[in-house]
Amino acid sequence: MMKKLFTLLLLTLISQKFYAQQLPAPEKQRSYMVKAMLQIADPVLQALSKNELKQTMPVEAKSPNNAKWTHLEAFGRTLAGIAPWFALGADDSPEGKLRAKYIQLAQLSLKNATDENAKDYLNFTDGGQPLVDAAFLAQALLRAPDQLWKPLDKQTQANIIKALKTTRKIKPYYNNWLLFSATVEAALLKFEGSCDLMRVDYAIKEHLNWYKGDGVYGDGPDFHWDYYNSFVIHPMFLDVLQTLIGAGIKEQETYAKELKRAVRYAEVQERLIAPDGTYPVIGRSMAYRFGAFQLLSQIALMKALPKNVLPQQVRCALYTMVKNQIEAPNTFDKNGWLTIGVYGHQPELGETYISTGSLYLCSQVFLILGLPDTDEFWVAPNANWTSRKVWSGESIAIDKALKE
Repeated sequence: MMKKLFTLLLLTLISQKFYAQQLPAPEKQRSYMVKAMLQIADPVLQALSKNELKQTMPVEAKSPNNAKWTHLEAFGRTLAGIAPWFALGADDSPEGKLRAKYIQLAQLSLKNATDENAKDYLNFTDGGQPLVDAAFLAQALLRAPDQLWKPLDKQTQANIIKALKTTRKIKPYYNNWLLFSATVEAALLKFEGSCDLMRVDYAIKEHLNWYKGDGVYGDGPDFHWDYYNSFVIHPMFLDVLQTLIGAGIKEQETYAKELKRAVRYAEVQERLIAPDGTYPVIGRSMAYRFGAFQLLSQIALMKALPKNVLPQQVRCALYTMVKNQIEAPNTFDKNGWLTIGVYGHQPELGETYISTGSLYLCSQVFLILGLPDTDEFWVAPNANWTSRKVWSGESIAIDKALKE
């Protein structure tokens, strides 16, 4: 009996050591994540900063209509994911110099995207989709105001405000889209000092009504098995409420409730990541790839992870996930643009609303890069995440539902 226990213990220790040896040192994980983020973002920001996005970006889509708004999709989604990294500001370190370069590209891109006389002036009004990606653009501005708003010239600021306001003509669907309207209004409140609070209040109240329990909201009145609680709902809900509180509007009670629910959902997300860094392919929009784990990244950025989830285990899990998918053959085309798929190029996984620009929502997984390289998240020794612990024989805490 003792011999069997000893053998089991030895195998457990060997498997743990094996998993740890598979992962590079923490600083190399950060370096890789920065490189991966810029590999995704560079084609978009380089082209738009030169007024060449419409000219150079391919449009892979099932519907030709997507070409009308795919460029705004690519820009807004890319910027929303990279913004927390920008918020660290420029410095004399190699990474700080990279930030300086890409912050400048982003500022030029904002100018061209909203200048009606520019070749790359983007579509904020034709169709319904521009509301979605104006919201991601607004979210980016909220996440890095000192880098993406304050340095802009007055005319560009005015152009952005005008572009955001033009999306008011688009009626949101009765689902997560309400948060797109709310996020646009939150940005207007932040940067102009006023907004249509009715649109914000409506989104807040309806989402509270759509709560299904255990950290999950319905996408509208109905429950969906998909990742929209992470793609949109929790991240934008948190950002909107934070903005309201910052403007002196008393939403602290709602924010505390929503944060508790978001933390629970992030806890579930961490458990969904398999030992090899894969995850269940369930529901719509899986071509957004690892953007499905935006919420886990955001809660880590906020330093609000539950006590039983160490920052370094989230780091190791997300690093492994990103590496798996970023290095899959044909994830990028020959010119470096993302292709439709989850693992490489799988065009059949693109819904009718998916196009090349849509895919850049994957950038949202990089919110963790908004934590400085000295933070515990980036320096603590490698650690197994929950599923690796379980399947290597380690002990873990029993999972418990959130009952409020």
